[in-house]
Amino acid sequence: MATFTCSAAHLRPLLGTDANATSAAEYICNGFDAVSNMFVAATYAIDNTYLLFSTYLVFSMQIGFAMLCAGSVRAKNTMNIMLTNVLDAATGGLSYYLFGFALAYGSPSNGFIGKHFFGLDNFPIPSADYSYFLYQWSFAIAAAGITSGSIAERTQFVAYLIYSSFLTGLVYPIVSHWFWSADGWGSAAREDHLLFGSGVIDFAGSGVVHMVGGIAGLWGAWVEGPRMGRFDSDGKPVTLRGHSGTLVVLGTFLLWFGWYGFNPGSFLTIVKTYGQTDTPFYGQWSAIGRTAVTTTIAGSSAALTTLFGKRLLTDPWAAIICGFVASWVLIGFNKLAEKLKYDDPLEAAQLHGGCGAWGIIFTGLFAKKSYVNEIYPGKPGRPHGLFMGGGGRLLGAHLIQILVVTGWVSATMGPLFFLLHKLGLLRISSDEEMAGIDVTSHGGLAYEFHDDNDKTIKNSFMITNMDTSTV
Repeated sequence: MATFTCSAAHLRPLLGTDANATSAAEYICNGFDAVSNMFVAATYAIDNTYLLFSTYLVFSMQIGFAMLCAGSVRAKNTMNIMLTNVLDAATGGLSYYLFGFALAYGSPSNGFIGKHFFGLDNFPIPSADYSYFLYQWSFAIAAAGITSGSIAERTQFVAYLIYSSFLTGLVYPIVSHWFWSADGWGSAAREDHLLFGSGVIDFAGSGVVHMVGGIAGLWGAWVEGPRMGRFDSDGKPVTLRGHSGTLVVLGTFLLWFGWYGFNPGSFLTIVKTYGQTDTPFYGQWSAIGRTAVTTTIAGSSAALTTLFGKRLLTDPWAAIICGFVASWVLIGFNKLAEKLKYDDPLEAAQLHGGCGAWGIIFTGLFAKKSYVNEIYPGKPGRPHGLFMGGGGRLLGAHLIQILVVTGWVSATMGPLFFLLHKLGLLRISSDEEMAGIDVTSHGGLAYEFHDDNDKTIKNSFMITNMDTSTV
């Protein structure tokens, strides 16, 4: 950050040699120092306010997750799924405060795990304030929220408590340390020994947040097995429709709204110039605006492609390609899930795991040299996107990230869900699943409803019991 500097010794000869000149020089320099300090304080205030505002947007995504999940499940499980989203935020808040933030950003540390700031001890520091902790917490609970959608409608409440604490307190923080901390072995912010000379440019969490939440959800849903009635006796998929399109649309828009904190907010600061004299008033605020635009275009392209299977090309072209391919990645993984008899009510593993991996690959292909140098300056010749003339080293680093995130989350969350299953703490009983978790665990239904799908399942369940009793 540029600051005013003033030296009375250098200024005094310009004002004369008498005592008054000395006093005048000291007076002028004191004034410059005061103005400089005010600019520094204003910069910190603006940057922290921007980061807090971004945090509030990301946190609003929890409302979006709750509404989307509630609308996507059957009405008899509405209260349960909304409470689990509250639980993700609450348990994630404590576990991330006590352990997660320290494991992620407790610098100085080694390349694999943080060592300081447990319970925010000795924090804030000159380079990071409370707003930074809060912003990182909002990302951690977003990962937990992704997982909760995969195991909806059939999971015991205690399992949510355990997995959410484990994910936000250990699994997610270590991944974020690897790729976001300045000490992390795969981070693009390292001072030296960059992975393939570039590090992993996972700017807003395609791998760190989405793949972690998606792969964790994959293992949870796989260990639990599909919901009752999701596949018929011949193994053919049966659609168990959500009960409220209104809540789905509301949740979708709230999540979209939150993305403007998720992606543009990942710059962390806004008062920063890039020193381009040929473009007046160009700085980090311009890059933030550009990121908001690409977020909009990519989301719009993905939505229209998923809905209609086609799209119209407009600028910025790379965002169109990203959204277009992401929609087909989701469609392809959904088809694969049906063939494998995998049941994810929110398609969370397919969406966040599959499309998160595509986001990492996309950056390795299309990252523009000038944009990379804006975010990570001071390293001439740094690798950028393969299709943008930057060679394959960035893509290679990103493929490594996909492998290690998949391996780490599988090695931690898979055994956790398997252990919960063996201890009888993961899945609810068949009777509870038939009646709905709201009735059996939360004192009653969220509201009166009529569900033809559920009626069909209940009739099939009764007929099966009757056939069994006559044998």
